[in-house]
Amino acid sequence: MDAISTDADLHYSDLPPILLAASSDRAMSRAEDAALAAGFRVAARMLIKEARERIEQQVSATAVWVELDADCGEPMDELLEQVSRDVGRGRYSAIVSATADLVDPIAARVESIDLDLIIDANEADRVAAMALAAARRGLPLQLSDVASDNNAERLRQLSEEVSRIASTLARLSTGPGTPVRGLEQLPAGDTPALSAETVRAVIRSRRLRTRYFREELFADPAWDMLLDLLQAEIAQLRVPVSSLCIAAAVPATTALRWLKTLVSQGIFVRRADPHDGRRVFVELAPEASQALRRYFAEVGSVATI
Repeated sequence: MDAISTDADLHYSDLPPILLAASSDRAMSRAEDAALAAGFRVAARMLIKEARERIEQQVSATAVWVELDADCGEPMDELLEQVSRDVGRGRYSAIVSATADLVDPIAARVESIDLDLIIDANEADRVAAMALAAARRGLPLQLSDVASDNNAERLRQLSEEVSRIASTLARLSTGPGTPVRGLEQLPAGDTPALSAETVRAVIRSRRLRTRYFREELFADPAWDMLLDLLQAEIAQLRVPVSSLCIAAAVPATTALRWLKTLVSQGIFVRRADPHDGRRVFVELAPEASQALRRYFAEVGSVATI
């Protein structure tokens, strides 16, 4: 296995250990490829049903990778809850990689803002997630060609992707993975009336831009999610995590990172579904709702996009 970053004194046993838990053999293969590509040593490979007990017995690990391509029910729920707790306590870094249809049951169990969720991830997404996990543990980044592919262009692109992630960690202080400015306390007063149709019109106008320009030029997931939740609040509708990710108009992985940050800052509130323990709803915090309504009252008939 050829490494892009080499060290004559580096041995396999010196590489940071990672535990892999997967829902199928195919999922395990994808997780292992990503781990080796990022320069990790695979310390254990586990099925979802046995992973919880195995992780509890592990003395130490740099990271845990959970790869899900199917709903494993209660064992999956219990594992996700444990990993979320462990990450919150700083025991290890963790990444959960899953398909889009599993967003709601995963979001219902994962609360730690430091646990990375990647949805329908490609190879670059996986290597980048591993790089971030390594960076959080203060480890050097390495990249290997796990597929034995001699395509130099592919290796160069992967190497540049990991380098980009490492070099921009400092800039994440203004991004979705770090604290943002909280809501200011507004003076008491009546909340201005606002119709759902007004908010829907703004949302439609934002989507209309993509007819004329590339969608990525206008990516603003926080604002799109705020508008979607405001519209739902006025219409007295509940919004599950999966629906909010769609409203964000960005890849689900990015939307979930913003969602975690906005919840942690008290702008969004998670509510358990009383009829389904594997789903949570998201709504605006009262202060956020009031701020949005006053904003619309101030701008009046001016185009709000």
